[in-house]
Amino acid sequence: MKTFVMDASVGAKWATPQIIEPLATQAHRFLRAYVEGTIQVVVPDLFWLEIGSFLWKAAKRGAITRLLAQRALEAMLNRDFPTVPSQAFLPEAFKIACDFDRTIYDSTYVAMAAATGRYLITADERLVSTLGTRFPVRWLGVF
Repeated sequence: MKTFVMDASVGAKWATPQIIEPLATQAHRFLRAYVEGTIQVVVPDLFWLEIGSFLWKAAKRGAITRLLAQRALEAMLNRDFPTVPSQAFLPEAFKIACDFDRTIYDSTYVAMAAATGRYLITADERLVSTLGTRFPVRWLGVF
């Protein structure tokens, strides 16, 4: 069974089905594969902070209600993805961020994928185009 590192850009699409998002169909196909047990997912601990931030911002701008955001957060937390501390990946993430002008957040997912020999699945097309030829980064759109 294949295990993927998943970033928050994918999880956010699951968390808020009320918001029409590009790649929502592919994200739900990926989720179905996870639920059916044909793939596994692992996330760095920063994933949860990014999901929380995404939901807070969606509620703040009125895309969803605060109650829906809270329910979405609870639903995501109930997924209970295996979570790895990001501290071990920080030195390599910092190098990737500096070398390729990416955020430390994005770079942490990339560093984790590279260090663990797994693919990072992301909905961030720019991240894929910037790092996809050098690192194991795959776009959700092809899932």
